[in-house]
Amino acid sequence: MNLERLEMLDQWISTIFPGKQFSLVPASADASFRRYFRVTMDDQTLIAMDAPPQQEDCTPFLHVADILSQADVHVPKVLAKDLKQGFLLLSDLGNITFLQALNAQPEKAHSLYQEATDALIKMQLAQQTDTLPEYSKALLSNELNLFPDWYVAKHLETNLTADQQNVIASTFDQILQNVLSQPKVFVHRDYHSRNLMVTTPNPGVIDFQDAVYGPITYDLVSLLKDAYIHWDEEYILDWTIRYWEKARKTGLPVTSDFALFYRDFEWMGVQRHIKVLGIFARLYHRDGKDSYLNDMPLVMEYLRKTCERYHELHHFLNVLDELAHIDPDENIGYTF
Repeated sequence: MNLERLEMLDQWISTIFPGKQFSLVPASADASFRRYFRVTMDDQTLIAMDAPPQQEDCTPFLHVADILSQADVHVPKVLAKDLKQGFLLLSDLGNITFLQALNAQPEKAHSLYQEATDALIKMQLAQQTDTLPEYSKALLSNELNLFPDWYVAKHLETNLTADQQNVIASTFDQILQNVLSQPKVFVHRDYHSRNLMVTTPNPGVIDFQDAVYGPITYDLVSLLKDAYIHWDEEYILDWTIRYWEKARKTGLPVTSDFALFYRDFEWMGVQRHIKVLGIFARLYHRDGKDSYLNDMPLVMEYLRKTCERYHELHHFLNVLDELAHIDPDENIGYTF
């Protein structure tokens, strides 16, 4: 954040609390142009969001915050706003993320993920989804294309052969066919351990401004096949079953056959992991954010394991092998 923006933010908060002494310290930053500051004043803390209006629009955040609040999801309360300058003042959900809590006390994973899936179901039952942008074929396709454009061309510095391009195009078509056929609900789009805060009630949900109306398995994949923390597949399967059972009881549009639901969950994961590899590459090569490079291997592991399990994805797995200079004969897996 440049000094000018910081001074503007300081002045804005001064007008809200005239005569009050307060301090501003960085709270967090995300992959966009938004920045967050913790405001400490007397014995309370608040969060100030700086969203430069030339690059960011606060309106979706306010709209989605209202939807989630009405759905009884614990989100920050909006205490003040200045959309012209791009500032919001929010209640503070604390500074302990699920990621921090899980790394410190992994034995709490089961209870934390149960609370996270309970909140997810509340989100998916939210009304007003007709006011959200649709997770359209065009948007899903643009996300997939980040992989050849940024991961392959920029990060690997590789030119795809004609055969590889055909395989990728065919695979992307199959992925889109699957995910677009899934039932649609509210989708947070970044529902993972860095965007869930340990609070009372738990969890506190943040970074929801890019919410859309889309495939029901998307947020569950974000949560359980998280780019920032790894769990054994037996845990992922168990938590997925528990979610599916609760979702059925609440009337969410999940299939009555868990095997079909899990297949949709895995194929949605393929779309997300392909996208995330492209995004992480772009964050590094375009935006100079190198920390995401450390998270690429886990995302690739998710992607490869799923491709091994489904014969329709084996040709794409072969392309991944070729890009990584891996002998395909080394990959022997089960298929469904």
